[in-house]
Amino acid sequence: MKTILVRDLAPGDAGALLEFETRNRAWFESSIEPRPAQFYSPAGVARHIHECLLGQQAGLQHPCLIVDGAGAILGRANLKDIDRRAGQAEVGYRIGQDCAGRGCASGALAHLVTLARARWKLRTLAAYVADGNAASARVLEKNGFRRAERHGCLAVIRGQPCGGYAWRLELSA
Repeated sequence: MKTILVRDLAPGDAGALLEFETRNRAWFESSIEPRPAQFYSPAGVARHIHECLLGQQAGLQHPCLIVDGAGAILGRANLKDIDRRAGQAEVGYRIGQDCAGRGCASGALAHLVTLARARWKLRTLAAYVADGNAASARVLEKNGFRRAERHGCLAVIRGQPCGGYAWRLELSA
């Protein structure tokens, strides 16, 4: 496994994030819903970062980057839909194709679990895995998540609805 660091997203990350997202676009779109076309521009990524950081300030999300020892972006990991009253949030991550299967997602998810407990004082985390994404399910299992209810349509991938499962982690246990 490469040395990885998970750090908060920052406004100065726009150029590197655009390059990362563009380089991995086809890889991501093979298993998750595509981003809007306007995202893939300097202004689009800057707007995305600005919205993410506003969401963090409002206590609704915690956007992170996964970087290597030299600071190159390897992936993203986020707490989203944070509901402090209910004590819950959703986790999400996307790993670049060249880092898939090398422990980056597991390390990043462990970081999100720590953030959820220590920073946000949450009790439950949720994740959603589309059918056919066994690697993501393994990452969740390694971090203590358990498969929960089935969903008929989690995403639309290449124009086709894709079902999958919700996964849960109880942090208070």
